[in-house]
Amino acid sequence: MTYQASKLTAAQSVEIVDAELPSEVPEGYVRLKLATASLCGTDLHYFKNFSNAGFQLQNALSLGHEACATVVDANDADLAAGQLVALNPIIFCGECENCGKGLVNLCTSKKFPGSATTVPHIDGFFREYFDFPTFCCHTVPEGTDPDHLTFAEPLACSMHSVNVGEVGPGTKVCITGCGPMGLLAVVAAASKGAQVEVTDVREAVVELACEVGASKGYVTGKDDLAALDSAYDVVIEASGSPHAFNQALELVKRQGKLVILSNIQPSETPVNLHKIMLKEVSVMGSFQFNKEFREAVELVTSRKVDFDKLIAAKFPLGQTADALQYMADGKAFGKILLKPEQ
Repeated sequence: MTYQASKLTAAQSVEIVDAELPSEVPEGYVRLKLATASLCGTDLHYFKNFSNAGFQLQNALSLGHEACATVVDANDADLAAGQLVALNPIIFCGECENCGKGLVNLCTSKKFPGSATTVPHIDGFFREYFDFPTFCCHTVPEGTDPDHLTFAEPLACSMHSVNVGEVGPGTKVCITGCGPMGLLAVVAAASKGAQVEVTDVREAVVELACEVGASKGYVTGKDDLAALDSAYDVVIEASGSPHAFNQALELVKRQGKLVILSNIQPSETPVNLHKIMLKEVSVMGSFQFNKEFREAVELVTSRKVDFDKLIAAKFPLGQTADALQYMADGKAFGKILLKPEQ
């Protein structure tokens, strides 16, 4: 079966190619047609550098791990042709010690599409058709908007950071960075009944954060944040900036929690590690998700959140390179979506 796929062939080089699916669907897999995919910061790092977080791609690859799709061939699974499913990209083994504890994000034999961390690499979702494990396909109510359902994976990541920080009703939370992950962390924390405030250097995204659940926002470099010193029970760092991490150490209260949601990028900027000791701050990493994927799907399908506000732009699959460049140019406030050609 021939289909259209986008392939990252080198740094800042994406080609649209004709690819082939096998004549038969492998056992335990479902054949799917892409409904909607969305771009992640990880995809952007691969696009810019052909690598991410020290992992170098060894060959051309279809990026993308945030998507939903419709069933083409259920292959004896309890699914119907044409049914929309959310896609959990974590292909876990189910047998290792971490899987036994429910920590599938830390599976020692995990496979992940569109990533250099899995060797041989597995093509991601930026392609028209693909086969994917049945257990990774989650059914959703009829009428679910696929443009909203593609938020399930990144929302699950943000949900995990909120759960790692033990955020609940009345928790005072600050989220540093209002990029897509920060905005979804706002949604996640607000859904738990927390009091959510945000910081960012861009006034427009601070305003957007307030539209989707933050009660107040501050523009770094413009607003005076001195009064916010040690003001928050939990700070979720969602920018990946060491400057924001230092800011988070100022904002979190003594014996508070600082959760790292976005991977802090290498920099010559010194990090004020002494603040962790002086304030007895608990610093925790938040990597992918576990039970939160189902939690995120339920929040998306509840229609309690207007995800249209978080859609920055839509591109056809054939313009994947343009979509990635648009993201690289910093023009997107929210998520950039990819749609297959009609």
